Amino acid sequence: MNDPIITGTQIAYYTICHRKLWLFSKNISMEHSSELVEIGKIIHENSYTRKRKEINLEGIKIDLLEAKRGIIHEVKKSKSLEEAHLRQLQYYIYYFHQLGINIEGIIDYPKLKKRERVILNGDDISKIESTILNIKEIIGKEKIPDAINKPYCKKCSYYEFCYC
Repeated sequence: MNDPIITGTQIAYYTICHRKLWLFSKNISMEHSSELVEIGKIIHENSYTRKRKEINLEGIKIDLLEAKRGIIHEVKKSKSLEEAHLRQLQYYIYYFHQLGINIEGIIDYPKLKKRERVILNGDDISKIESTILNIKEIIGKEKIPDAINKPYCKKCSYYEFCYC
């Protein structure tokens, strides 16, 4: 069996909730029924329209690429899941690093009018490689991981699946 392609979304979901990661990786998607996801899409579509250069590569979908400056951007609605945003962007930087391309990242929070610069160091690379291995292990399991019951679960698109 071929190794599964790990996506940026899976990296973020690993950071947020292993159950959400497992469900998403089994093509069980609940985002279509989430108002919060829809709001995020609208913010994404209406931000940086003059600069928009979205690119899709195997496993990653970059919101904005400034090729001349060597910067990739991720556009996010809020900082509520900041660690997941950071890990996702670090994964994208890692992806390019593996291709021999040195690049930096910026997380843009247009609604908050804030930006966060993201770079990748040796510790980050180790964490990403460990995360990739852990993701492969989780998604390879037959049994769904347990629900985590965190405060942010109530806003999750999988909430009804997990708790109702």
